[in-house]
This record gives sequence, structure tokens and C-alpha cells, in this order.
Amino acid sequence: MSDRHQDLSPLDDFPFHQTSESMAHVATSDRNFYDRYYFNVHHGVGDLFLAMGVGQYPNLGVTDAFAAIVHRGVHRVVRASRELGTDRGDTSVGPFRVDVLEPLNKLRVVLEPGEYELSFDLTWTGSIAATREPRQFVRRHGRVWMDSVRLAQTGFWEGTLRVGDDVLAVTPDTWWGSRDRSWGIRPVGEAEPAGIQGKDGAPPTFHWVYAPMQFDDFSILVIIQEDEDGGRVLEEALKVYRDGRPAESLGRPDVELHYTSGTRDVQTAAVTFSGRAEKVMVTQLVPLHMAVGSGYGLDADWRHGMYQGPEPVVQQVVMPAAEAAAKSGMFGVTERLARFDYDGPEGSRVGYGLFETLSIGAHRPSGFADWLAVAP
Repeated sequence: MSDRHQDLSPLDDFPFHQTSESMAHVATSDRNFYDRYYFNVHHGVGDLFLAMGVGQYPNLGVTDAFAAIVHRGVHRVVRASRELGTDRGDTSVGPFRVDVLEPLNKLRVVLEPGEYELSFDLTWTGSIAATREPRQFVRRHGRVWMDSVRLAQTGFWEGTLRVGDDVLAVTPDTWWGSRDRSWGIRPVGEAEPAGIQGKDGAPPTFHWVYAPMQFDDFSILVIIQEDEDGGRVLEEALKVYRDGRPAESLGRPDVELHYTSGTRDVQTAAVTFSGRAEKVMVTQLVPLHMAVGSGYGLDADWRHGMYQGPEPVVQQVVMPAAEAAAKSGMFGVTERLARFDYDGPEGSRVGYGLFETLSIGAHRPSGFADWLAVAP
């Protein structure tokens, strides 16, 4: 008797197919294919920054989720993992789930209460239209290392957030954030044998700045990825208006980063746009060290897409924020709640949002001659 019925997904009853495969499968067999939701939450002051995500890894057979928060000097993470199965329409992972209420505009994210110090029930509404970012494509030694695309959006939150003993009412007048939906190929799961990819003896350069900035009447979306000599692998600067006017390209973005001496920890920055008068000053309010606990690379026992066994797993990580910063060091991605002071043709504006950086390997424009170099 054939077992082909077990390969079907409930999504196969919808006209969504892009290939001759069931919707349980993706068009590539690359182990590193992923499909992820990401959100962040803040209220514009320096006491709290929350990021959360749910990812699927069809060729690894895993789906996982995380929520990471810095609140009053404490770094907390709740994370969960399970086998993916064939129903890719099921976005639940243990106590986590994402409900798409209005595609590209309104979503609900939930972390059910449990034996951990964080839970929430939050509804997202976009303040601008969801915007597709440029495709990110990197080939190394013949292999496609990254090939992904994202949609980005700024917006507002409403609902309830519990952190420790604090229960916070989240209202859209003051609780803002950004989100993305990304999919494609990016290194995930357990480490692979390095092979020729390790012949240089050091990790590849990855110099990255990502900044969705939200103001009262528009948002500015900035992406910069550079190689060791400052050559641009990926870039975009886009002004997206809340009133629905066409988005405006701001041309080439340039970022001046100011590091803490002896580190690669960015404290302040300035963003300019080639040939334009606009300038944005960036001030860090709350750093969130995503590499500690949430799956972004440093934990040997928990990385995005890593198989945790046949039974669902839910775990909590709690430590002082200063300890998380020390563990992250200069090899972990840092997401910062930041204040953005904008000066341009619309006048002065104060906005808030994410300022994300990662600088691994040599980056000669920053004075980093090799992967261990730090700021003077």
C-alpha cells in the first residue's frame, strides 16, 4: 500500500503551489532553507526591548520559536522546538503561535503563560505598507551561502505583556515596533563539516547594519552589508510614508559607527544618504544580545533549526543583561532599541526602532584588520 497520502499537507487543498511538489516541501533540497517570522516590541524608553520569532526549516524537519527580552537589567529568553511534520500552515510551537489576521497588515502573536517568566498576547497593525527588501545573495567557494528575501514593516502593538511580576498593558499610542518575514537560504541548524568553506581558517566577513526607523508620519528602512574592503553586497535606504504616498528611495546609505574602545560594540551612529541633505543621529537605548539563548548562533545546544528530539521542548534562559553582553562578545548579533534624531526637508523628527549590527571578520574601513581586531 502506498504511503503517498502521508506526504500531503492541508495547504495542498489551496491553490498556492509553486512547484510540482506537495506544499509540505520546498523547491530546493538545500538543508539551509528557512521561512521565518520576526517581530520586536518597545515603548520608546530605555527599560524594555523584546524580540520574538517563529521559524520553519522544511529540509531539517524542524520548527522553532523564541522570545528574548531585556527588562530592568535582566535578559530573559523562552524558546521552543518541535518536529515540523507536513502541515506548514500550523505556526504553533509549544506555547508560541502566530495568527495572520489580515495578510501584510495585522497579525497576532502569542506566548501562552507557563512555568517561565515571560508571556504575551499581542496584536500587530502595520503603520506603513509591507515593503519587500532587496534579495540577499552570497556565493562562497561555489556554494550558495545566502539567498533570501524579506518583507519589512513598522507598526503598532496592542494587548498584554507579562515580564516577571510585571503585567503591562500594551496600547498602540506608545507601543511601536518592526517586523519582517524572511525566507530562502541562510546557515541554520547543526554545524556542517567545513570542507573548502573553512580553507581560509576564519569565519567569512559579515559587516551588517539593519535599521527600520519609525517616525510619526513616515519610516526609513536602511540595510547595509559590506565585505572586508567596504564593498557593498547589499544596500537600500527607503522612505515609506504612512499616508500611502509612493515610497521614496534615499539613494546610497552611509553609516558612521562609533564603537566602545576595545570592542565592536556600537554606542552611537550617524546615517547619511549620498547626495541628500537628510541625516539621522542614532543613540542606543537598550541592547538585546540575540546570540544568547534565542538561537542566533552562539549556543552550542540551541540554534535555529537544530533538532531537539522527537518530543516538543520548551526552555527558559534567565541571566543579568550584563552577563548576556559578556557572553555575546563581538561575535553575536546585537539588536538595539535606538532613538533616531532625523533632520531633513520635513524638518526635525524624533523616532524609535531597531538598530541591528553584526561585524565579524576583517572590515578595513572600520580599522578591523582581522577577525579579532577591535576599536582602539
